[in-house]
Amino acid sequence: MDVPSEVQDKPLAPGLYLVATPIGNLEDMTLRGLRVLRSVDRIACEDTRQTQKLLHHFGIKTPTVSYHMHNEVSRAEELTAELLAGGRIAVVSDAGTPGIADPGGQIAAAAIAAGVPVFPVPGANAAISGLIASGLPTERFTFHGFLPAKEGARKTALEALVRDGGTHVFYEAPHRIVDSLADVETTFGAVQHVVIGRELTKLHEEFLRGPVGEMRATLVARASVRGEIVLMFALAGTSSEASEAKGSIAAEVAAVMKAEGIGEMDALKRVARERGIGKSVAYRELQREQNRRR
Repeated sequence: MDVPSEVQDKPLAPGLYLVATPIGNLEDMTLRGLRVLRSVDRIACEDTRQTQKLLHHFGIKTPTVSYHMHNEVSRAEELTAELLAGGRIAVVSDAGTPGIADPGGQIAAAAIAAGVPVFPVPGANAAISGLIASGLPTERFTFHGFLPAKEGARKTALEALVRDGGTHVFYEAPHRIVDSLADVETTFGAVQHVVIGRELTKLHEEFLRGPVGEMRATLVARASVRGEIVLMFALAGTSSEASEAKGSIAAEVAAVMKAEGIGEMDALKRVARERGIGKSVAYRELQREQNRRR
């Protein structure tokens, strides 16, 4: 579809433009995004070298300046001063939507605080692209960015997730995805359904859907895992609701201990496995029940 001539000829208003760029497929660059990138005074880039590839492909010669996590504060001050003087500046990340797990939020907040108009120019986003093709609930979802790199912090983050039937969406690096899946399995059980979106919009785009234990085994069997990853899953009901539906965990643990002559933790593992929940989830619920009785 051609851009109407009246739109093409209309001068771009002063302000900050947050421009989404393709996450792999250059055909996903929007007509509006191209017009904005051609019309602004400067483009602030997460990596100028990466953005130059995009600009060269579309024949755009607008000057660029670096704007990344290491210079975000100082550059935001500089760019805000230009905006206050009537400048027109676009912000782009290496791929996707600025401000979503990428630089962009700080300059947007600074511009708003200074009274400068901020214009979103929508386009590609890995989290939304993965979500709409996941088959998981989309009416309510939470985007968490990247899971913590360290195992302890990662497990803590997973254990804190709300069980409300909504979908949880994460970004994950290829070299950590197997470990993250192992922690999801430990926390929520091997039958927890997950969806993995890999290399979205690219030539080797792939979706893996199924129990987390099986999905982890699938990736472990590969010589290597490459590409950016979106990890998604929904947790049905709260742990307390699940316990009420299946009865008291404390009572079931006590019954297993008595019947089989084993210790509390071994009995808890057995109960967690039979309920299809993670050991840590079962342990937290056991503690809650025991505290209520004191």
